[in-house]
Amino acid sequence: MSNHPKGNARTVVITGGNSGLGYACAQALLGSADGPWHVVIASRDAARSRAAADALAAGAAAGNSAEAMVLDLGSLDSIRSFAAELTDRLGSGALPHLHALVCNAGVQMGATDARTADGFEATFGINHLGHFALVHALLPVLEAPSRVVVVSSGTHDPGPKGGRAPAWNDPHALARGELGPAAAKDNALLRGQRRYCTSKLANIYFTYALARRLPEGVTANAFDPGIMLDTALGRSMPAPVRFAFKYIAPRFIWLLRRMMKDSVHTSQESGRALAWLAAAPELAGTTARYFDGRRDIPSSDESNDTARAEQLWKDSLILTGAGHQPLT
Repeated sequence: MSNHPKGNARTVVITGGNSGLGYACAQALLGSADGPWHVVIASRDAARSRAAADALAAGAAAGNSAEAMVLDLGSLDSIRSFAAELTDRLGSGALPHLHALVCNAGVQMGATDARTADGFEATFGINHLGHFALVHALLPVLEAPSRVVVVSSGTHDPGPKGGRAPAWNDPHALARGELGPAAAKDNALLRGQRRYCTSKLANIYFTYALARRLPEGVTANAFDPGIMLDTALGRSMPAPVRFAFKYIAPRFIWLLRRMMKDSVHTSQESGRALAWLAAAPELAGTTARYFDGRRDIPSSDESNDTARAEQLWKDSLILTGAGHQPLT
């Protein structure tokens, strides 16, 4: 379906918008009277995406609308096809101005050593390279005032809380699934966790490098949704862990919040914050920032390594075959 409103309508594309955080973000936008908003749910599963878009459209405020488009971030061919179709529809006026691209979809593979259709290690390939290729392909239609929001994670920085730190490596090695020396003694499950937080560090490098290249009036910011117990992110984790997250932990969210303060949220809470970052007029000039929910805070010292971010950008151009496109 398209059925988008005319006039001053704006389009927001949300990757992985058929469930969890992305769905909650879409719900917040479509329930707003600040539109008209047209939300594109861009996900791999066509049937689930259509069902999500239909449900969202049914509950939307007057003038707002939603539709589904197929996008597999684990396939460069799918990314190119999606970007070409979206660009054509924007150019023809079939869709209103692209206001925001929300790079939300992500995977955490647990102990599984999965690969994308192009042979990349799936965590790095989907969480970083897929979104890099998508944003790069859509650069020609990201015109002021537009914004890119990249969903990262507080796991990029274990800080005083401890936890599994990223194990950065040469980007070509990360694409092969080879982590840096910090992961040398990890077992399969810990290696999966390390790959996830390393990919979230890559998300921040990408956001900052992108912000340095975007034209005036187009912004890029990173977002940490906190710990959400009601999403499908850990679907590749071992069965006991999935069971605990789905059935046990949500019953004790009040206790987890007392123990972990502001880190634990529902997907609805984080979705509203993500929608705010994608749409709030007061953020029109805000770029190259890291948001913990609605709080603009510094990201880790490691994530501010400009040389590493620039190397990731250059290598991502090579890995995705995007080097012939505008921003290099």
